[in-house]
Amino acid sequence: MTAKVSYDEVEVGTELPAQSFPVTRDTLVRYAGASGDFNPIHWNERFAKDVGLPDVIAHGMFTMAEAIRVVTDWAGDPGAVAEYGVRFTRPVVVPDDDKGATIEVSAKVAAKLEDRTVRVDLTAVSAGQKVLGMSRALVRLA
Repeated sequence: MTAKVSYDEVEVGTELPAQSFPVTRDTLVRYAGASGDFNPIHWNERFAKDVGLPDVIAHGMFTMAEAIRVVTDWAGDPGAVAEYGVRFTRPVVVPDDDKGATIEVSAKVAAKLEDRTVRVDLTAVSAGQKVLGMSRALVRLA
């Protein structure tokens, strides 16, 4: 696969389609099984609270993976992402109810670089608070 977005048609400031990602306790259990990360802060409310957390929290790598989906969906090819990094600023707290939590992700092209590459800056918010800082991806476009 190759990126479907043309470098020549993208401008600095181009906004990528924002997305919302629901997160439930079930989601966390499934992610734990896939990743092998069974830390009880991600599934055991009593344990999470005993270590000072407000409740069970989503895995940081899960949060990071959900956020980059905005970029890979836009580019049309996950392989177009050449680099991706974030700073974890706040946890995504996932209550044990019918709704769980939601991660709201927006992104925009912040710079056009050489070799048909753009830097995309992402913003990820849950419960009104930014959960990822310095979230940036370098994306090679068509």
